[in-house]
Amino acid sequence: MSKYRIRKAAVLGAGVMGSQIAAHLANVGIDVLLLDIVPKDAKDEKDRNRFPRMALQRMLKEKKIPPFYAPEFANRITVGNFEDDMPKIADADWIVEAVVERLDIKRSLFERVEKYRRPGTIVSTNTSGLSINAIAEGRSEDFRRHFLGTHFFNPPRFMKLLELIPGKETDPEVVEFMRDFAMRRLGKGVVMAKDTPNFIGNRLAVFHIFHTIHTMMEMDLTVEEVDAITGRAMGRPRSATFRTVDMVGLDVLLHVARNVYENAPNDEMREIFKPPEFLLKMVEKGLLGDKTGAGFYKKENGKKYVIDWKTLEYREATKPKFASVEAALMEEDPGKRIKTLINGKDKAAEFAWKILSAYLIYAANRIPEIADDILNVDNAIKWGFNFRLGPFETYDAVGVKEFVQRITAEGREVPKNVQTLLDAGKESFYVQEPTRRLYFDFVKKDHVPEELPKGVIVLKYLKNAGKVVMENNEASLIDLGDGVALLEFHTKANAIGPGIIQMIHQSLEKVRSDFDALVIGNQGRHFSAGANLALILQTIAEEEWEELDMMVREFQKTSMALKYFEKPIVAAPFGRTLGGGTEFVMHTHRAQAAAETYMGLVEVAVGLLPAGGGTKEMLIRWTQDAMERGEGDPYPYLKEAFMTIGMAKVSMSAYESKKYRYLREGDGVTYNQDLLIYEAKQTALRMARTGFQPPVPKKIKVTGRSGFGYLKMILYNMLEGRWITEHDAFIGEQIAKVLTGGDVPYGMELDEWDILDLEREAFLRLCGTEKTQQRIIHMLNTGKVLRN
Repeated sequence: MSKYRIRKAAVLGAGVMGSQIAAHLANVGIDVLLLDIVPKDAKDEKDRNRFPRMALQRMLKEKKIPPFYAPEFANRITVGNFEDDMPKIADADWIVEAVVERLDIKRSLFERVEKYRRPGTIVSTNTSGLSINAIAEGRSEDFRRHFLGTHFFNPPRFMKLLELIPGKETDPEVVEFMRDFAMRRLGKGVVMAKDTPNFIGNRLAVFHIFHTIHTMMEMDLTVEEVDAITGRAMGRPRSATFRTVDMVGLDVLLHVARNVYENAPNDEMREIFKPPEFLLKMVEKGLLGDKTGAGFYKKENGKKYVIDWKTLEYREATKPKFASVEAALMEEDPGKRIKTLINGKDKAAEFAWKILSAYLIYAANRIPEIADDILNVDNAIKWGFNFRLGPFETYDAVGVKEFVQRITAEGREVPKNVQTLLDAGKESFYVQEPTRRLYFDFVKKDHVPEELPKGVIVLKYLKNAGKVVMENNEASLIDLGDGVALLEFHTKANAIGPGIIQMIHQSLEKVRSDFDALVIGNQGRHFSAGANLALILQTIAEEEWEELDMMVREFQKTSMALKYFEKPIVAAPFGRTLGGGTEFVMHTHRAQAAAETYMGLVEVAVGLLPAGGGTKEMLIRWTQDAMERGEGDPYPYLKEAFMTIGMAKVSMSAYESKKYRYLREGDGVTYNQDLLIYEAKQTALRMARTGFQPPVPKKIKVTGRSGFGYLKMILYNMLEGRWITEHDAFIGEQIAKVLTGGDVPYGMELDEWDILDLEREAFLRLCGTEKTQQRIIHMLNTGKVLRN
């Protein structure tokens, strides 16, 4: 066990990165001191902390990409300034610097830090590319032994990558502690980078962007043509190249490129990092991207405009079409997409091959300069830029031999590392075995096993090892070991269909006889998108109302079977957990949720209401304490349940899921999703070993006719204020009937099946309306909500 502990941290610099690093440390329960300079025009004592105070206010206002898991976590941050509060850093277990990217300023700040820092305290810099060793020059031996680079990617809460960069004298124990701490507590994917300009991620990504820009100019393509080619068709985010630059900021991009140009004189592609003249002119004009309202793109009056890089004038953006791009997008697998694209016969394919091949050659030439192995390089690109494949995984997808043949035919030199692979008699950088992956080690000239961190369970490996207990085409029951089974969904978007329902019942029977506990989880992109909407629409179209009634009834029976099962069931939600996915989680005995879990009962978006027990559970979770005690007014709680369902509220974190009561206060949160299955398993084991008993069925006290009148008034006011449509109001009435128990007096006690019957009747009633059917069709066709 390490001697290091981090309970308190000091973040120096309250700019965008510093403040958001502070927010994320607060997210995981660390008390933070956030310091910045004193404003030159400070009016009073309070105003001396203006910069960190304003940074906190800005973060709390951010709704689209909130830095905090929950707003109250901001209370863990104390603000101050460098002149008055520097002595307080003596209490910190970790000091993180995030000031402007200037070596002289960082050195000067650390000179002041050393006067107050407690010996043995870990200190790090968030520099995106300055030399770690140069920053530490002049500091004491103890400081240098505890100093390293911790490069977060923006925004720190959401971006998985953390580059860890040791200095020449950094104590290996400090490095190992920070690696483990960042992975388990901060939820990061950690890569080990070397102290070279821009480390791994920015070195490769900025080369790729600049080479893409130069090639665009050479081939006379437009900005939106480049983005059409370099987005999803190449296994990249939709933001592609130029939309990404707008988000990052053109000034930041040029700064990072300049750092390579000035500090990597031996880089064989150094000239690529010189910005074309039009980029410099864009900076002069203040066209920096989102931060200035205009960059490569801008929006005006609801229309999207794009810059013409030749004239720097804006014109309305188009949606370019290329045959090779269309063909690539037909492929689900990212590797097949890339291969299809670069083997096309049009201009897009030619462009894609030029930029991809240059990028792969450049990446191969950077080892061992920027990292010791291909794993660190590939993970940096995937985790830092959301590419589906890293460069060496891309080599394998394209085919190493085919790649070499093609660049050789074009008269280009084969990278030394690629030739080393081929000379060793290998044809790929990775080898996937049934229960492990191996990667090529350039020193050993052979494939070596990839080491997974302790606690990482890979379901694919368990399945390959013969641990599948039973399965159908929608779900599998897997033996996790130690008496715990796992129920895995594996449909498209993990939508819940008849096969999953069937497998849940079969799994419960198997767990009853052969296991001690059950985990419900998977390792798809999201936990579950909810019920199979296409199947529901098909049943409606065929007017199979009895069939639909039976489907909903079966869903409800499944939820209740989970809730009252005699052995512990733990759900492991993550990512999008919507509709029926949320309903199943709510009926398990405990949840161990990934911090980044976005839960919601969103059925209203398609003109329906939660009918798998979700409305019932919201009624219980929001109103029963007040109703059972007979103390206080239950109507504010009833309203919360009503508005949460009626507004289809989706949480932005596991902690916000607790606020909406999709999760219970006692449900666990896992910061690193890679550990989610393991931690859910441990939760299930603890429950099984400590006398677990299922809940006892209880009567539900309802507000009846008076509660319905109260909710009906809310709907009337919203309709009169034109906040909702008439069909929204009709849906709201159906929700209200369920939440209040129907046409019964206040305080009447009903059992759960009474409420479930009301759910089912309301669901079927809504399915029979033309406007709900239109909403379902629109959602399936466009992925967007129709307000009719």
